[in-house]
Amino acid sequence: MSEVPTQSDASGNLESAAVVIVGGGVAGCSVAYHLAKLGVQDVVLLERRQLTCGTTWHAAGIVTEARASYNMTQLARYSSELYGRLEAETGLATGLKRNGCIRVAKTADRLHEFKRGLSMARNFGIEGYAVSPAEIRERWPHLEVEDVVGGTWYPNDGQINPVDVTLAMAAGARRGGVRILENVKVQNILVENARAVGVQLADRVIRAGKVVIAGGMWSRDLARTAGASLPLHAAEHFYMVTEPIAELKRNLPVALVPEEYAYYKEDAGKILMGCFEPVAKPWGHQGIPENFCFDSLPEDLEHFEPVLDAATRRVPLLKTAGIQLFFNGPESFTPDDRYLLGETPEVQGLYCICGFNSVGILSSGGAGRLLASWIKDGHSPMDVADVDIRRMQPFQSTKQYLFDRTKETLGLLFQMHWPSRQYDTARGARRSPFHDRLLAAGAIMTEGAGHERPGLFRRKGVMEPLDFSYERPSWFSAVGQECRHTAEAVSIFDQSGFAKFTVEGRDACKVLGQISAGELDVEPGRIVYTQWLNERGGIEADVTVTRLGADRFMVVTGPASHTRDLAWLRRHVPEDAHAHVADASAGLAMLALMGPDSRDLLTRLSGEDLSNEAFPFGSAREIEIGYARVLAQRLTYVGELGWELYVPADFAQHVFDRIVEAGGDRLRHAGYFALNSLRMEKGYRHWGHDIGEEDTPMAAGLGFAVAWNKPGGFLGRDALLRAKAEGKPRRRMVQIRLEGGDSAPLLHHNEPIVHDGRMIGSVTTGAFGHRVGASLALGMIRSEDGVDADFLSKGRFEVEIACERFPAELRLGAWYDPKQARVRA
Repeated sequence: MSEVPTQSDASGNLESAAVVIVGGGVAGCSVAYHLAKLGVQDVVLLERRQLTCGTTWHAAGIVTEARASYNMTQLARYSSELYGRLEAETGLATGLKRNGCIRVAKTADRLHEFKRGLSMARNFGIEGYAVSPAEIRERWPHLEVEDVVGGTWYPNDGQINPVDVTLAMAAGARRGGVRILENVKVQNILVENARAVGVQLADRVIRAGKVVIAGGMWSRDLARTAGASLPLHAAEHFYMVTEPIAELKRNLPVALVPEEYAYYKEDAGKILMGCFEPVAKPWGHQGIPENFCFDSLPEDLEHFEPVLDAATRRVPLLKTAGIQLFFNGPESFTPDDRYLLGETPEVQGLYCICGFNSVGILSSGGAGRLLASWIKDGHSPMDVADVDIRRMQPFQSTKQYLFDRTKETLGLLFQMHWPSRQYDTARGARRSPFHDRLLAAGAIMTEGAGHERPGLFRRKGVMEPLDFSYERPSWFSAVGQECRHTAEAVSIFDQSGFAKFTVEGRDACKVLGQISAGELDVEPGRIVYTQWLNERGGIEADVTVTRLGADRFMVVTGPASHTRDLAWLRRHVPEDAHAHVADASAGLAMLALMGPDSRDLLTRLSGEDLSNEAFPFGSAREIEIGYARVLAQRLTYVGELGWELYVPADFAQHVFDRIVEAGGDRLRHAGYFALNSLRMEKGYRHWGHDIGEEDTPMAAGLGFAVAWNKPGGFLGRDALLRAKAEGKPRRRMVQIRLEGGDSAPLLHHNEPIVHDGRMIGSVTTGAFGHRVGASLALGMIRSEDGVDADFLSKGRFEVEIACERFPAELRLGAWYDPKQARVRA
């Protein structure tokens, strides 16, 4: 890391630093502490008032280790370990108690969810157990359990004092040379040539090589001064604390009762009961008061009362206990309930760690260490796509969007985490040109990266409610019909939300060739499926690149990767290169025509020769549909003969109408639920779910897309060559089919994969394959002896679902049309 030498003026005022951290809560102090541990010199932390005065001081201090993915679990686990040793290092207590955490289920669905999480946690190395109502009562004797069906018990979870742990990390940071300044407000971030170069204070400027925003609920507005987008919004968070209760058992575990929106924590003979109610109260929409410091918000007993009433029935001691405190304080929430971490896509050298959605205490230790490493080394030490700021879309930081979505996201922490669950709030922002026509055709809309897109279509005379389940939802058969129709005739998919970038200029081929692992110096009209790699050989993006002309290319990537991939592309265009990058996403609608009848339909519409000889797979050219010229690309994400049609937005409805009219009864609409099922049968990867920046193309089973010997090489080639020299990969993506056909349970995400009784990996994504009649998934497994077809042919494979194991078959190739005969028909 390039460091700016520290300078002081005559009065001793700090004028420059290597890293400036803005915000003195638990997150900012964690980054400072870990930068010091890594030996980074000249770090300054600025706090507008006093350390912990925003949100940290009133956090509940619950520390749980199991999270939604392996890497996020490792970060939370490190936090717990760190808090356990800080007292010995700094001499300051943190109040850590490993009194465990018990999750209480009132319904079979909730218990199933808990057990799925338990299987996942065990696979990640977390100790946990399923427990009966009697065992819950044994651990929490004051809890009524007559209507409880069971729960889970994690003995190594617990609680801490948030202020104490923050001050301990601050003390450790100071010992490592970090300068912490309180009562210093940062007015704005300084940016030059799209790079953060310091901060503006009321009386001076501090120049910096790197700037970190750790400002909690102030972070969005501060980021705006630099032209960066940090979508978060404060919401009121309620809890109450009783007076001391003589008969209360000490050192009780933390107890979570999500169906009543409540959590319980015993501390010093009192009960703290807080809630994540289903309809929250956003706060600070018109701005946060300038003097806000260790402040609480007005009580709202009417809002809190329904949760409190349920709590007095769950814990009868509360009926007679005196209430010492009703508390209401703000915490910041993001649009998807996951925090914001990493370097912003808009401004280089500007980092963020904020928006913790009430899990800041349990997350900040690990997140702070990771960000410190990212700042020092220039890249993240692990894949954190779940929380990477680049997953967000710029529009999501608008005030009204955040205000509307925050009403829902607080409560979602304790709602059922159904597969494919959709948000109810802040919808309708991004609509394709076909939106109204799709609704008229019976579309049930889902959302992806803010785009409204059909999940499925109602059958004639049947109203399909969009309910959710870990098993087969009510719309399961409707999706099956869409899948089978695609295989038998032709279906039309609206994929307008996909991101489209153009790269033009005399150096366009050279620039893209250096970024891409595939060979892009092909004839105009050819499409290349390729990956963009980092220097470690990991996959940063999974894209198609079409050569439109000698100096013109189009890159297509998924909606969720839009911000990330555009930033990666722009940052890897050398300053002296003659290559211009533009975002064409909003101007190009995209329709996919897929199925064996697609050639006949497009031929009738265009009058073109679309035979294999004239229009082979992997090629692109303009065709005419009605009055429009359309870029047709012969590709597929569903495993059938088909074309993707890129249509200028002003012609989109005209082209849609012509296609639907010509398609007649043989053409049906299909949605994204069908798309996911179809791609699963083919084993088509999804970046962010199946593959990511820790996976090489060989581990991902994508080595065929690498142009090993192309002139000039490519970013990440040396790392790939080293990995290739080691022989068969020890980590490998596989395709999974459960035994039992139609009766097998469904796979979704992170279910453990078991080989001869030992857990060796996890499912990445799953779906039912309607063309093959089986429950399918993609998964990543590991073996020190290497993973190949021979390994997969030996021993017994199973997948664990909610603590129960089911026989499975694993292979490297696709379950449907493995020889690509239908795709290349």
